[in-house]
Amino acid sequence: MNKIKILYTLLFVLLITGCNEMDLYPEDKLSPATFFKTKSELQLYTNYFYSLMPSGNDMYMEEGEHMVSPTPSDEILGTRIVPGSAEDAGWSWGTLRRINYYLQNSSNCKDESARKQYDGVAYFFRAYLYFNKLKRFGEVPWYDQPLNSDQDELLNKPRDSRELIIEKVLEDLNNAILLLPETHTTYEINKWTAYALKSRVCLFEGTFRKYHNLPYDWQKLLKDGADAAYQLMTKGGFTLYTSGTEPYRDLFASLEARSNEVIWARKYSTTLSIKHNANAWSTQRTTGFTKRFVNSYLMKDGSRFTDIPGFETKTYIQETANRDPRLSQTVHCPGYIPKGASTTSAVNLMNTLTGYKYIKFVMEASYNTWDGSVIDLPIFRLGEVYLNYAEALAELGTITQQDLDISVNKLRDRVGMPHVNLTSANSNPDPYLLGEETGYPNVTKNSNTGIILEIRRERVIELVLEGHHYYDIMRWKEGKLFEKPFLGQYFPGEGKYDLTGDGRDNVCLYTNVKPGGLGLTFLKIGTDIILSEGTSGYMVAHGNLPRTWNEERDYLYPIPINERILTGGVLSQNPGWNDGLSY
Repeated sequence: MNKIKILYTLLFVLLITGCNEMDLYPEDKLSPATFFKTKSELQLYTNYFYSLMPSGNDMYMEEGEHMVSPTPSDEILGTRIVPGSAEDAGWSWGTLRRINYYLQNSSNCKDESARKQYDGVAYFFRAYLYFNKLKRFGEVPWYDQPLNSDQDELLNKPRDSRELIIEKVLEDLNNAILLLPETHTTYEINKWTAYALKSRVCLFEGTFRKYHNLPYDWQKLLKDGADAAYQLMTKGGFTLYTSGTEPYRDLFASLEARSNEVIWARKYSTTLSIKHNANAWSTQRTTGFTKRFVNSYLMKDGSRFTDIPGFETKTYIQETANRDPRLSQTVHCPGYIPKGASTTSAVNLMNTLTGYKYIKFVMEASYNTWDGSVIDLPIFRLGEVYLNYAEALAELGTITQQDLDISVNKLRDRVGMPHVNLTSANSNPDPYLLGEETGYPNVTKNSNTGIILEIRRERVIELVLEGHHYYDIMRWKEGKLFEKPFLGQYFPGEGKYDLTGDGRDNVCLYTNVKPGGLGLTFLKIGTDIILSEGTSGYMVAHGNLPRTWNEERDYLYPIPINERILTGGVLSQNPGWNDGLSY
């Protein structure tokens, strides 16, 4: 019955998110005298707020210097322009008006318990909405009341400061934590969802302020974020999913979210035709991880792959051997057996720009059709909260070995990896992760640099394709990474290669005359496959397609032109963006 209730709730959300406004319940008929009287009415109204949940496109389709998509986005290419309208910019506020309208009228419900619960939902989603606006645009106008068309002063107000926005977001989250129930509800908001969001908000804003040198107290934010994460870790009752021989892979290959670890998930369903493209995006599109991403995985014994002499020119079989088990549970490696199959499958180099296909979220071949996947997608999970906790303390410089043991090292334990040691990490920071071309050159340089880098390594590996990485790069102020070459597998030259590890060649690279041979995929160098040194080297994604990053502009999105015109310039433009207006 609970599953049926969830499905019908989601169906309702889908139906009403197709409307531009609350057309099913016009506000002239949503007066306190006729609505907001019962628990069911509060639930019905607040169900709309779930339309703010991220979609699969926001997760497995993420890109950057670690993941290559078939066509790079404008963000990655550096070709964004100032949009003309709010719709083109993501500058939409309709859901905010509904949230504020609800909070203005929910007191008319005499069921105090119900009112508290759904007020908590509204506070959570207002915080969630504003956090996403802050990440995208920086300063935005804060509204905590529904506006009417005649309220010119409020409609034309300037943007409020980041400090005020975060203050209000945290105020809403603290209200949500106070009001929401503690019961685990994987597909609905509860107290622990609010704690998880608070840990994410504080980490983002604290590190953004730190690395962008903003004049606000970033230390307090990181302390509050670590505390929120600790409350969830110690009192939330969640545990990491550790079942089976491939627990990391299986965590993301489940029709239903693993509720012991997943705090909040987006539900998908064949019955209701609510589907996504996780399988198809991997199997039908030329996606691929980059060499830099694969290089970041440690060896299985905990040593650094990039410390091995000649690591740069190791071939696919060589580089994937004896690595952190998460590599073969995330990337199509030699020996990969697809779900539902009984034999190994070779990576199809014609279907990837780098040679490193993702298998995270990929289920049986029956889900390969476009819009055919129905596995639940996690929005918050315990693994992220562990990493939020550790990174906040590392950036503060207060992290201890015990902190690592109750967070990052539990993620290592899941896959049988050696623990991160605080002293060792700080005494010998990874030069690869510090490098201008390969790492994070803007990272804080002090006695804690090593552990910050190790936590970033864990974050990139553990949370890949879950919708975090682009904004991690934004808050770390490392956007120049997008300008670096997007490279893939290394090939020393033309010839035959074994990509499965079974001793039999299955791909042949040639330059002029196509050779003979059975059971081989033939690729002409320079036509079917582009190598960095011409007839040898790394696979190169998108050839010489230029990518640029403007350090003074690109960490924030531009404000749409029409919105600036409507306010007569009161709504200011973000630095570096030229919209042609004189104000």
